Amino acid sequence: MTETGSVRIDKFLWAVRLYKTRSLASDACRMGRVLVSNTQVKPSRSVSAGEMVTVKKPPATFTYRIKSVTENRLPAKLVGEFLDDLTPENEKIKISVSRSLSTGYRQKGLGRPTKKRDAPSTNGRMVRPLYRWWYKDLKRC
Repeated sequence: MTETGSVRIDKFLWAVRLYKTRSLASDACRMGRVLVSNTQVKPSRSVSAGEMVTVKKPPATFTYRIKSVTENRLPAKLVGEFLDDLTPENEKIKISVSRSLSTGYRQKGLGRPTKKRDAPSTNGRMVRPLYRWWYKDLKRC
């Protein structure tokens, strides 16, 4: 645990579980979704204790203050010792609303096909494919 000094921003975002992988954290930095003190940063930018980090994960924007830095991935229970969550309540509401809307309704017949519904049949029996002779010749090779 590095309690003083500085750490790369992509490594820190991964360590405090804001991103699942370090490469996702790096990509977010490159796309301009990570701000340190209201300035877009590259993944190699060093951060230290006391700095403000803003992370844009559409549809919400999260704001954090760094209490101390670490390079090692933390258990979820310990993240609060390294970050202060300063995200406004209206941003947290955006996330809950978007999650509740994503459980959409699917009409019957749409979605993943089933054998019963989509298989060509005659009187309930499966029809052999026309290219069966070709498949036998292919097996011989």
